[in-house]
Amino acid sequence: MGLPIARHLARIGHDVTVYDSDPGRMRLADASGLRLGASAAAIADDAAVLVAILPGAAEFEDLMLGPSGIVDRLAAGSCWLDLTSNDPRVARRVDAASSARGVLAVGAPMAGGIEAAETASLEFYVGGAPAARDLVAPVLTGLARPDGVRLAGDDIGSGYSAKLLVNLLWFGQVAAVSEALLLGRRLGLAPAELRRLIAGSAADSSFARRHLDGLLAGDYAETFGLRECVAELDIVTELARETGSPFEVSSLIARLHHDALDRFGPVDGEMLVARLLEEQAGDRLRDSGTPGSS
Repeated sequence: MGLPIARHLARIGHDVTVYDSDPGRMRLADASGLRLGASAAAIADDAAVLVAILPGAAEFEDLMLGPSGIVDRLAAGSCWLDLTSNDPRVARRVDAASSARGVLAVGAPMAGGIEAAETASLEFYVGGAPAARDLVAPVLTGLARPDGVRLAGDDIGSGYSAKLLVNLLWFGQVAAVSEALLLGRRLGLAPAELRRLIAGSAADSSFARRHLDGLLAGDYAETFGLRECVAELDIVTELARETGSPFEVSSLIARLHHDALDRFGPVDGEMLVARLLEEQAGDRLRDSGTPGSS
């Protein structure tokens, strides 16, 4: 996600310097004509806005508060803008350390995948103080589709919480729709036919409209890692436990994704829970054969 985002920011006139710990990614950035930084810390020394795009909360906390000491390298009046699907608790810890140094902060986890990053049509769930949001607005609006910058609140954790809950519902839809389609086949309704009947019904959804055809074609969305899906669900599970919120249905969603991770390993495929259910059913949603075919 970072490479197409950096390329687009440079194209629209921002002064962009990039760093990645993966030398292969740095070679791709160099081939794209981007300016390379010697390290994340070196970039932070000169950054007006430090944009972080990382696998998850642990990597973000290590970057900002760990040995690299990024928070201590940022100048007063600068701002970090985190696009990671992060843990709001981690973001608040980093924000507290940043605020003590006069550094602003915005958490804006993104949605849309690689294609949306390449076409600058991402969505962002934004949390942070108004002054910080104003500072990073040209970056976010330059990367977002129309109306794609969604304000969650002034608290740094609000955007992360919103994105986690959106993803929780997304993961649940993948599992629930897959179960329904597999049962429908056993009841004599082919998945493609049931998909047609779902369209425009009370069960229709953005997932059904935008992603179900891909699932029926055998596409398990290999643009996001299964391990990262589970990590997000673990965060939501912890937040529900800490707040005493009911979580019975969602705990089943989390368990299914843990089972999928155990079965397939840390591979790419955020809809692999559907493949797990297919295996349990002894069937494939993309097949046109009889129930139980493989």
